[in-house]
Amino acid sequence: MARMTMIEAIRSAQHVAMGRDDNIVVFGEDVGYFGGVFRCTQGLQETYGPSRCFDSPINESGIIGAAIGMAAYGLRPCVEIQFADYMYPGYDQLSQEAARIRYRSDGDFTTQITVRMPTGGGIYGGQTHSQSPEALFAHVCGLKTVIPSNPYDAKGLLAASIEDDDPVIFLEPKRLYNGPFDGHHDRPITSWAKHSMGEVPEDYYTVPLGKAAITRPGDEVTILAYGTMVHVALTAAEETGIDAEVIDLRTILPLDLETIETSVKRTGRCVILHEATKTCGFGAELMSLVQETCFYHLEAPIARVTGWDTPYPHAQEWDYFPGPKRVGAALKKVMEG
Repeated sequence: MARMTMIEAIRSAQHVAMGRDDNIVVFGEDVGYFGGVFRCTQGLQETYGPSRCFDSPINESGIIGAAIGMAAYGLRPCVEIQFADYMYPGYDQLSQEAARIRYRSDGDFTTQITVRMPTGGGIYGGQTHSQSPEALFAHVCGLKTVIPSNPYDAKGLLAASIEDDDPVIFLEPKRLYNGPFDGHHDRPITSWAKHSMGEVPEDYYTVPLGKAAITRPGDEVTILAYGTMVHVALTAAEETGIDAEVIDLRTILPLDLETIETSVKRTGRCVILHEATKTCGFGAELMSLVQETCFYHLEAPIARVTGWDTPYPHAQEWDYFPGPKRVGAALKKVMEG
């Protein structure tokens, strides 16, 4: 089986999808000739031509608006917003148009678009290249939100997203593009070539939306995470010696509540982990759901480990980034409860 980085897996998913369906088009800022700022679309224009993979103006609202119109006519656009931080001008189109068309047309029209966005920090991107806005999308009825943590899932989830008849927000943790990241920024970078999840089939396959993965079985506490934080959670469990079960949500909407509920009822403890700011972050929704469904099984209060309620700092990046030390402290605290 081939070994791929997440960049290569995302590129492969688009290659395979475009080969299977002539209605799939790819566009965005610099995605054509240049192959994307992170090279996730490299080679697509050369293979499928400038009518199916092309550059757009620097206009996020225009990118999303054009994709919606194309979808209404039967195409399946897979578009790139260069950084998730840039999506705000296009948020009106996503929330008011893309997410509503099936409902407002009584099913006559659908918006089968996939919007790819690099997300998160850990690359010294500063306040406008490091944000994690997933909660803004999960709040909108009609959008699906996907966040992979490894190359295998990235390819399979992207293929499933492109095939989905609803608009899908596909957030790509850019710190994971070339290898897993355990939160220890002072350690050598690990390549996906040395990781089991770097094994990716070159052919077509899908990973279903709405199904979480148990990345690490455990009996003492459940950790809920997604994206980069899955690897941080694994490291924290190893370093503390606590027998934690790590659940990679993979999609936050639709959410696999059944897997979460089964795990928390068995362990009796829960730690929720994400990189986004704490207030109104998606962890708050997870906390409410766990409280509602598992209250009588909880042995300690639910803990959250998140980014701080401040713009993402450049000079103090690693004070903001929820690393294994902060996660480990939360694990120890819930075990004492």
